[in-house]
Amino acid sequence: MPYGYYFDPTYILVLIGVVLSLLASAGVKTTFARYSGVRSMSGLTGRDAAEKILHMQGIYDVRIEHISGNLTDHYDPSAKVLRLSDPVYGKTSVAAIGVAAHECGHAVQHAKGYAPLSIRSSLVPAANFGSAISWPLIVLGLFLGGGSSVLVTIGILAFTLAVLFQIVTLPVEFNASARAVRILEGSGMLAGEEIKGTKKVLKAAALTYVAGAAGAILQLLRLILIAKSNDRD
Repeated sequence: MPYGYYFDPTYILVLIGVVLSLLASAGVKTTFARYSGVRSMSGLTGRDAAEKILHMQGIYDVRIEHISGNLTDHYDPSAKVLRLSDPVYGKTSVAAIGVAAHECGHAVQHAKGYAPLSIRSSLVPAANFGSAISWPLIVLGLFLGGGSSVLVTIGILAFTLAVLFQIVTLPVEFNASARAVRILEGSGMLAGEEIKGTKKVLKAAALTYVAGAAGAILQLLRLILIAKSNDRD
């Protein structure tokens, strides 16, 4: 019986991906909230720490801006802007400084020409296009059946671009966190238990990217199984 008529067993793969994502999201929120309540001994805000780190690394052409929301922090390499969220920008917590330092890690990667970051940036247009076009092609191919399996194949290849982006993101995020910890330790902005707290926050954040990549891979596997089932039928 083709997938989609009754129970589709491949939905189990989707469910696994959803569970992983929810667990990772809950973990980062809980850990960030915990260390948001721990004030750093340096008294630096997230913005202060970011500015200090950038200047220490010889980076003076990156703007630091406030952005609304919770954990919406990011570095925009195209505009050379580091955006820090509400609980990071003006807060003096260990969590705030850790997240700010992580985003500075991306700015340092950009300044030093870190290859995985360049690859990820170049993949953005293709990944966005692939993610948008994959499902329409796959659904159309399955609906038409017969010789339209080529549409399904093209759709799967398009989705693979989105999966590749997720995979390349992992070393970029891990490296940014590693840079952040080294800089914070070396500069004395955080020390002892503060560093341990920052590592926990950044590790929890990294797991969200791991969960995202795992979910994308599981979704790709599901699409391949559906395509094979359609070919048999």
